[in-house]
Amino acid sequence: MMNRRNTRAVNSAGVICKHTILVVGALISIFPFIWMVLTAFKPEPETLLWPPRVLPMEPTWQNFINIFTRWPFHRFFLNSFIFAGVSTLTILLTSSAAGYAFAKIRFWGRDLLFFIFLATMILPFETYMIPVYLLVNKLGWINTYQGLILPFVIMSFGLFLMRQTIQSIPDELIDAARVDGCSEFRIYRDLILPLSKGSLSALAIYAFVSVYGFFTWPLVVTTTQDMYTTELGLAMFQKAFFTEYALSMAGAAVTSLPLIFLFLFFQRNIITGITLTGLKG
Repeated sequence: MMNRRNTRAVNSAGVICKHTILVVGALISIFPFIWMVLTAFKPEPETLLWPPRVLPMEPTWQNFINIFTRWPFHRFFLNSFIFAGVSTLTILLTSSAAGYAFAKIRFWGRDLLFFIFLATMILPFETYMIPVYLLVNKLGWINTYQGLILPFVIMSFGLFLMRQTIQSIPDELIDAARVDGCSEFRIYRDLILPLSKGSLSALAIYAFVSVYGFFTWPLVVTTTQDMYTTELGLAMFQKAFFTEYALSMAGAAVTSLPLIFLFLFFQRNIITGITLTGLKG
């Protein structure tokens, strides 16, 4: 009897310890976001006080008003949504189509070509940014939406994700569709896409977040404010000799809102997509 009580006490202590660690980790993770939001409501002089204060002494909405009146932040939002939205759509299209080809269509050099695409996942974008820039410049797409979107028409991770997902679809379904006279395009449209909704949803969210927060490429390819994204807009708050911290925090808070809503509304799709990825070799 005593052994059972001791075992239960040890198990309860272990559970409490685990939950405590998780709560502390969650608080540490979310504290920078809380600090950002609270700082956004502070007047600029208050952000420079030492020791720093967590809660604003004189809360104000003026920082949020200023980012839309002093700069065309609404235009930055539009550019970011076009940049991220169109890029996400092209990534979904190319990743699903190429994933179907690599998973279910046999052709010479298929596996080698797939591994070449896969190998690009280890390369940071900056390693091949200059050739892409030269191509965009040759096409005359500098400071255009086409130039912004071109490097993101395909994503190596998306190709990998969709290929692994489509591989888990039984070959018998595809063979039956071919026997019924369906073309490869119809199989892809009416069979593969509906069965891959979970992974497509996860990929859409991942791609949108990745492109929406991209900084280096818009910095290189845009030359006027009317083509700036929100990330470049935030960089405008850093002056030559000082940074406007309150405005920066307000801008960062506003910029992060679409991503927060995206996660809150589609978090089930993220989990489902990851669960259905099917890492079958």
